[in-house]
Amino acid sequence: MNEVHTVRLFHASLVWPLQLEPLSANIDDSRHWERFEAMQTEHPWRRIDDEFTEDPAQFAERHYREFVSFLPYVQRFLYGEGRSRRRDPGDPPGASPIHVFRRKDIAALRLTLRDGQPPVVLEIAHIDLYFFHDLDLVQLNVEVRARDLPLDTVRELLFRFGRAYPSGWEESGEGLHNVSLAEWLDAAGHVVARSDTQRREKYLRYVCEHRSPCISEHWAGLLRPLVLAHADEPGELRYRLIEYQRMPLTAYLAVDRPRELNREQWVRIGLATTLHPGEALPINDPAVIEFEKRYCQDRYWSDSTQGPNTRFMCTGNALTVVGDAASPFFIDGERGLLAQFRHQYFIVFLIAHLHRAALLVFSETLVDAVNDLEIRDENSVRRFKRRIRANFETFLRFTHRYWFHELSERVHIQAIYRLCSNHLHNDEIYADVRDEIREMSNYLDSDAQRRQSNTVVRLTVITILGLIATVTTGYFGMNIIAFGEGSVTERVIHGSVASIAFVLLVFFAVARSRQLSDFLEALADGKSTLRSRLRMLLNVFRRHEEPPPR
Repeated sequence: MNEVHTVRLFHASLVWPLQLEPLSANIDDSRHWERFEAMQTEHPWRRIDDEFTEDPAQFAERHYREFVSFLPYVQRFLYGEGRSRRRDPGDPPGASPIHVFRRKDIAALRLTLRDGQPPVVLEIAHIDLYFFHDLDLVQLNVEVRARDLPLDTVRELLFRFGRAYPSGWEESGEGLHNVSLAEWLDAAGHVVARSDTQRREKYLRYVCEHRSPCISEHWAGLLRPLVLAHADEPGELRYRLIEYQRMPLTAYLAVDRPRELNREQWVRIGLATTLHPGEALPINDPAVIEFEKRYCQDRYWSDSTQGPNTRFMCTGNALTVVGDAASPFFIDGERGLLAQFRHQYFIVFLIAHLHRAALLVFSETLVDAVNDLEIRDENSVRRFKRRIRANFETFLRFTHRYWFHELSERVHIQAIYRLCSNHLHNDEIYADVRDEIREMSNYLDSDAQRRQSNTVVRLTVITILGLIATVTTGYFGMNIIAFGEGSVTERVIHGSVASIAFVLLVFFAVARSRQLSDFLEALADGKSTLRSRLRMLLNVFRRHEEPPPR
């Protein structure tokens, strides 16, 4: 194959957000990552610290460059607050809300793109799980790399690699749009887990039974002890899919003489996750017609021999960087653009998809709460109120802790973030979720006011009845019947009977407070007739069906 079509260095990172199911009520108040860490003897995931070690000599320059690329409030979000000898002991440093776990037992990923083709082996850079404080979601990050791959193979990889499950099956039995076979390999080359997309009956049955998609076994095995929500296997930490089966990804391609790539090749690379490699280019598609305007950030693309010749393309679901393999700065993993891609630009992409995933989880929680609401069931009403108020509190914390519009003063980093966020429609989703939560909050407030109003009506009715008794006894005197002259036994009996009678009268007034209120309103209405007033009075003593709770 021509050298210009060879990718000398290939890096790709999947960022797959998943919604975590709430922990069981019989489990203590621990968080998801705390339960996950407590189970570490049962799985290969291990919690890792950030790059800020006790020994400054171990702090690499690429980590420093990553840190200073972001604004201070983003730094505190990503890394927490640092150590200080002068800090008040009563005010400990704030930790980052991000909790990262990594597994190191997998060394490579062997992919057979299509049946009969030779497999492609990708080296595993790392496999991480990101948990977030106060958010019921986790993000899986898988970073792979390879060298000297044909450009057509890379495009095929970008299209097929990050697929959670097949979108259908071909006549041969192979899954549509996914790789034919995916195998995780350990350091000795042994298979740790492999895909099973050819098992058509498994996927059909799962969707039929659970109305939810089933993921491929190689992804399920990678995530364990996290278990798919509707799976039959046991597990207290369960997850469900948030979006479509195609996982968001970032890709880094170092090619020889990138200026010689024609426009169709650029479009196919930039839209590789959505354009089928074997199909003709849809030239009338608006995404193709306006490709440069919609998806390209060409601040570092001069299309000249002097350079720079690095092109950033972002569709929201994918961030792709293509540059010159002959440029030492482009392939430098410590100080060059490769280091920036693996650190700064990866974090930008991670935050953008964290925002979208968290907002979708909030919306899903609201929908689930409304679906579970049965207005005639008091337990359901109370459960609904608790869930809405808890969601409202979490959304407030999300807004102040996670929600950013400005990440960096560096123009290009901020431009990539806005490009990604705009394609994901994060601002629009945030506004929709905020309005939904506000409507729910207004409903709870109006419901509380309605209940208070009903209580005031009942108290008013009882007060009016008490006023009648008070005025009557005050006019005739309290000792109409001289109970005080009898024996102690007689006075106790008379007092008990009177107390029971008054308690029953008050209970009756409370039970018929709504009807008594209607009767009092009829009395106050000068236009109502005596007959209608009497009907209202008789209505107080009639038996009525239980009204729905207010």
